[in-house]
Amino acid sequence: MEETNIASFPRPVFGRIPNFKGSEKAAELLSTLPEFKKAEVVKVNPDSPQRKVRELVLSAGKKLLVPTPRLKGEFFLLYNVNPKLASTISGFTKLGKRISYKEIPPVDFIVVGSVAITRSGDRVGKGEGYSELEYAILRELGKVNEKTPVATTVHSIQIVDEIPSQPFDVPVDIIVTEKEIIRTKPNREKPKGIYMEYLTKEKIEETPYLKYYLMETGRLK
Repeated sequence: MEETNIASFPRPVFGRIPNFKGSEKAAELLSTLPEFKKAEVVKVNPDSPQRKVRELVLSAGKKLLVPTPRLKGEFFLLYNVNPKLASTISGFTKLGKRISYKEIPPVDFIVVGSVAITRSGDRVGKGEGYSELEYAILRELGKVNEKTPVATTVHSIQIVDEIPSQPFDVPVDIIVTEKEIIRTKPNREKPKGIYMEYLTKEKIEETPYLKYYLMETGRLK
């Protein structure tokens, strides 16, 4: 993406969910999906390439759920706020209501960021597992289920042939690029919750929200 100048601010894109030229077109195309239109609560990742998605969620009068980057704090719930201002990280942290996991509403549609994805819905993010942990918590809480659609917006260059997957990885149902909508046919189920056997003590310690949730629910002593 850097070599072909497809990458967009912030640059360089290494070590992050890469922003790309055409991200706004992809967001607008995503907003035409029936899943988007009928959703009342949409969870969107906090990264730059999905900023326009967050703006369109709020512009459509929906409730927007955004996690704190790297799960360092609570989730933010936003509605009836200025869509453009609230779509940025500084905006949603100022204008959003901080809510605990007990206050999270049922989620109708999920949008995740991706570094790469296959046409069968296998995805890789930054490799730190935060999207997976967010989904796992929501699944355990009964806020999402197997049928809750998961989408991603990417540049078409980010579509690859193969990505290895783990049981905790969340398959993507819909890929939206700057020029097309791809409905995948994942060959595996979405994870049903947090798989403790894959969590290290270091990961729990460096993820405050996860540690808080595990302690509150008695999973961590």
